[in-house]
Amino acid sequence: MTITAADIRREVKEKNVTFLRLMFSDIAGTLKNVEIPATDEQLDKVLSNKAMFDGSSIEGFVRINESDMFLHPDLDTWTVFPWGGENGAVAGLICDIYTAEGEPFAGDPRGNLKRALRHMEKVGFKSFNLGPEPEFFLFKLDEKGEPTLEVNDRGGYFDLAPTDLADNTRREIVNVLTEMGFEVEASHHEVAIGQHEIDFKYADVLKACDNIQIFKLVVKTIARKHGLYATFMAKPKFGINGSGMHCNMSLFDYEGNNVFFDTEDPKGMQLSETAYYFLGGLMKHAYNYTAIMNPTVNSYKRLVPGYEAPVYIAWAGRNRSPLIRVPASRGMGTRLELRSVDPTANPYLALAVLLEAGLDGIENKIEAPAPVESNIYIMTQEERKEAGIRDLPSTLHNAIKALQEDEVVKAALGNHIFTNFVEAKKIEWSSYAAFVSQWEIDNYLDLY
Repeated sequence: MTITAADIRREVKEKNVTFLRLMFSDIAGTLKNVEIPATDEQLDKVLSNKAMFDGSSIEGFVRINESDMFLHPDLDTWTVFPWGGENGAVAGLICDIYTAEGEPFAGDPRGNLKRALRHMEKVGFKSFNLGPEPEFFLFKLDEKGEPTLEVNDRGGYFDLAPTDLADNTRREIVNVLTEMGFEVEASHHEVAIGQHEIDFKYADVLKACDNIQIFKLVVKTIARKHGLYATFMAKPKFGINGSGMHCNMSLFDYEGNNVFFDTEDPKGMQLSETAYYFLGGLMKHAYNYTAIMNPTVNSYKRLVPGYEAPVYIAWAGRNRSPLIRVPASRGMGTRLELRSVDPTANPYLALAVLLEAGLDGIENKIEAPAPVESNIYIMTQEERKEAGIRDLPSTLHNAIKALQEDEVVKAALGNHIFTNFVEAKKIEWSSYAAFVSQWEIDNYLDLY
C-alpha cells in the first residue's frame, strides 16, 4: 500500500496527532529522531523534504562546518504510535538523509542499503527479502528506575506462566505491533532466563530493516510500562545464552519467483545454482564481515562454544551448529539463514553487506563448500581443519582487522561509513582493552 501526503494530513486530523517524530539511524544503528509539532506549517515543511537537523551532532556523520542536513521522509513508513497522552497522539516517519546540496548523504545507513539494492536490480533481481528473528532480555528496574541484571522470570524455551512471568509484557508488545501493522508470527520465551523472542513476517529488506528499528522502540517502550528494562545487548549475563538476530534471506526475480528454489537440484536440496553462488559469497566473506554483524566488544562474549551461537564458518541443511543454515521450507519459502548476527548490528549496514557478499558470489560464480551435517561443536580442532572449517573472529579487534582487508565488504559500506565505523570501533576496542575488569581483580590480585 502506498501512503500519500493527503493520507498523512487526513490521519493527523482524524487521530489527533499533535507531534511527529522524524526518525533516522546513525552508523551505530541507534534510532534517532527530530520531534516537531504536527501543525499545518510544519507538515508542509516535512512533506516537501525541507525539514533540517544538525548532522555534526550525530555519530559518524559530518563535521561542524558541514552540519546542515535534510530529512526526506519515506511516506510508506508513516505510523501512529498506539501510546499517546492527554496532549494527543504521536506519529512517526522514517527518513533518508540528504546533504544541503540535495544529494543522498553517503553516511546514511538506510541510503547505503538503497545503493546496494540498485546494484541488485542491475544484476537482474527485483527484491531481497529478510525475515529477522531478534531476541532480547527483560530485566527489573531498581527503585530509582535504573536497569539491573535481575530477571523477572525463571522460564526456559517455550515455557508459559507462571514460570514465564513476562508473558503479559510480551502479549502487550504483540498487540501494539499488530495495531501498528506488523504481522506477528510467533512470540515465546527463549532458552535463557529472562530472554524472549517475537518473530514478525518477512518483508522486502528495506521495510524489514525499518521494522527492526521500530520493533526495538516498541519493545523498550512497553517494557518500561511494565516496570521492566528491555535490552538487545548481545550477552548481558555470563553463563547463559546471548541474544541473536538470525537473518533469513531470499532473492526474487521480476516475475515474482524465488530464485533460490530449484526442484531439479542435482544435489538433492532443491536449491538453485543462484542460491549456491549466493551462499558461496556469504561463506567467502563471512570472516571479514563479522565486525558488521557483531559490532560490539560484548558481541564476542556470545560467539563462544556451548551457548548455541555459531562459532565456525560452515553451512548445512538441518544442522544448527554451523554459521549458515538452509531451513526446511521450500518453494516461495526457500531461504538462507545466517545465525551469527546479533541485535546490536545496524540492520541497514548488515543487510547491505550480506546482499553485496551474495551478489559477489553470483557475479563471480563462487562455489559454496560442501555442507557439514555433523555437530561441529564436538569436532576436534584437527577434524575441523580437515573439513576446511574456520573459526569466526574471537574479538572485535580481530574482526575490525579482517574487515579492513575485504574490498567487497568495504565497497558495500562506502568509504564514508567504512572509515567512520572503523574509527569508532578502534576507539571502542582501545577503551575496553585499557579497562581493568572485576575478573582480573578476582583472578590476579591475590596471586601476584
